[in-house]
Amino acid sequence: MSDNTLRDHFSAMARNSAWSNHRLLSACAGLTDAEFAQERTSFFPSIQMTLNHNLIVDQIYLADMTGLGRRNISLVGDIPYPKLADLKKAQEAFDADLIAFCDGLNAADMDRIVPIEWHDGTISQEPVRHVLSHLFVHQIHHRGQAHAMLAGTKVPPPQLDEFFLNYDKPRRKGEPFA
Repeated sequence: MSDNTLRDHFSAMARNSAWSNHRLLSACAGLTDAEFAQERTSFFPSIQMTLNHNLIVDQIYLADMTGLGRRNISLVGDIPYPKLADLKKAQEAFDADLIAFCDGLNAADMDRIVPIEWHDGTISQEPVRHVLSHLFVHQIHHRGQAHAMLAGTKVPPPQLDEFFLNYDKPRRKGEPFA
């Protein structure tokens, strides 16, 4: 895979992520604050916690890759955005930053080593291309959990897999990143 092809892939994944976040958070707007925070069955015990975790981890990985430094946010039980409107605004800002980062990648960036400090104090050395791949898999994993929890509410979960194929373009008409 050429460096431009890999950059284009990551840029497309960043746009898909922004689109998926937009669809999922827009659907969550049909919930009350109490329903958004309500305890449910999943890895994290609420839609609110799951989507906050997803954003926090995204922010940490991007901070590591850009060298801008991590936010001082705990991953355990921390909900920096308890209100959906605030979470949506923060997620949109992050998504724009991730798209810009991916669009700006060059050949040297793909293999640039990023030190990642884990919760146990271990520091691993990871190439940017692996950190991005992990970031996108992590997002998909937790969005799927939030999607499943949403299925147990009055709000129908949105379709999140209509992005890459030409066949899906008409279904995305008028949406961001369509």
